[in-house]
Amino acid sequence: MSPVLSGVLQLLALVAALALAHIPLGTYLARVYSSPRHLRVEKWIYKGIGADPDTQMRWPAYLRGVLAFSLAGVLFLYLLQRLQGVLPGSLGFASIDPDQAFNTAASFVSNTNWQSYYGEQAMGHVVQTAGLAVQNFVSAAVGIAVAVALVRGFARSRTGELGNFWSDLVRGVVRVLVPLAVVGAVILVACGVVQNFSGIHEVGQFMGGSQQWNGGAVASQEVIKELGTNGGGYFNANSAHPFENPTPFTNLFEIFLILLVPVSLTRTFGVMTGSVRQGYAILGAMAVIWVSFVALMMWTEFAHHGPALQAARGATEGKELRFGIGGSSIFAVSTTLTSTGAVDSFHSSYTGLGGGITLLGMMLGEIAPGGVGSGLYGMLVMAVVAVFVAGLMVGRTPEYLGRKIGTREIKYAACYILITPALVLVLTAAAMALPTPGDSMTNSGAHGFSEILYAYTSAANNNGSAFAGLNADTQWFNTTLGLAMLLGRFLPMVFVLALAGSLAGQQPVPATAGTLRTEKPLFSGLLVGAVLIITGLTYFPALALGPLAEGLA
Repeated sequence: MSPVLSGVLQLLALVAALALAHIPLGTYLARVYSSPRHLRVEKWIYKGIGADPDTQMRWPAYLRGVLAFSLAGVLFLYLLQRLQGVLPGSLGFASIDPDQAFNTAASFVSNTNWQSYYGEQAMGHVVQTAGLAVQNFVSAAVGIAVAVALVRGFARSRTGELGNFWSDLVRGVVRVLVPLAVVGAVILVACGVVQNFSGIHEVGQFMGGSQQWNGGAVASQEVIKELGTNGGGYFNANSAHPFENPTPFTNLFEIFLILLVPVSLTRTFGVMTGSVRQGYAILGAMAVIWVSFVALMMWTEFAHHGPALQAARGATEGKELRFGIGGSSIFAVSTTLTSTGAVDSFHSSYTGLGGGITLLGMMLGEIAPGGVGSGLYGMLVMAVVAVFVAGLMVGRTPEYLGRKIGTREIKYAACYILITPALVLVLTAAAMALPTPGDSMTNSGAHGFSEILYAYTSAANNNGSAFAGLNADTQWFNTTLGLAMLLGRFLPMVFVLALAGSLAGQQPVPATAGTLRTEKPLFSGLLVGAVLIITGLTYFPALALGPLAEGLA
């Protein structure tokens, strides 16, 4: 079978699996977040944390819950790393340095999972399981909760109440993520992924020295790493490591896990707002972008420019041969168009244009289908902007799902859109202008610039993947990337929840002959255009200095 045909067949199998899971899981998620009943285990948790799950919150109270819970997570994970040296199960590893502990705590709590350390050489079993794996669950649940709050903003009327954050958080973990993770972990273990608490073993002599490996609860962390669009690997090689991703089937299954919840949430949106076709319109826009990016990535990586690439039948540098160019391309696009950041190949080794595609995927805001929760609320914000633009074109007040999009709503949407580019471009410019950060670049010229641009794009968009030629384990990068992750995660949530509160307080207006039909393919096309144009105008100069210059050289 040719490599191109293999890649196409993998793509078709993945689309079919997602199509089968989309309706049942999306409908189930709508029931989870709409049910008035609480499970017994959930009542125990509410009692333990002192929360009343039936109290309805307006958006400031909902936001305070998000920020307070996340701040507690940062402090707990920071202290856990700083105390690792005296904890049992540390495998003899020392405590983590303050700047790296801050970076890692900010990374996992913000659902970024950027790693400036070697996982198998720095973190023991306690930090990996009680710290990092736990944050993989709860940070994903926070993202889903914020998305559900925005959906309620569209679904409710004449009230500013968006639900209860503590109830949404607990339900997301107990009823959604844990059950799916258990099933997924069993499948991964059956396919050869490691799951144990073994110590460090010497596995042989190589190049005159010994090589050591340690085991760990890899399968259980791997599944939530992908399912929760987290991305932090148990090992430094991430999903290219055979302990995490041993076969082509596990590779395709992990891509399926990455896309599963974000794709299904579009169905949840349609069910909760009472118009399933609206959910399909959003899903259609996401699908067009994702499929287009996969096709472009395969084309750039299979294009045989030069004798070396012709002999290898594609750009095989930095890719695992057991996955092939097709499987690696699908994984790279899926992980950067979501906020996952897991990698099964070396993004820095992609062709110049291929690396640019991974960058552009993050710059779009990771909305196709995006991160768990963050993809849906990001695309809905873009839908608000698209409706506003359409309203200006025809000279009438824009409406979306019966809500008028006025000055206040568009200001919230504009602030949401501007935050991430400001973080990326300002911090990239500072790193390139100052003398010390540039020393971390392995490459010079356009590719070296791309390394730094990629790092801040990944951090501010809460992705976590890297052009790994950059040495990010410095005080400058640990600190600035940590700040970019926190600001890039929680500042947009402020405006999402404010927008939700504003929408929920409106009285729905009836549709008229002049109302834009937002459930039609025409609107999906308009939405795709708005996403690409806004991103292109924002980031094109930076892309021209980096991957475009390299790819056209």
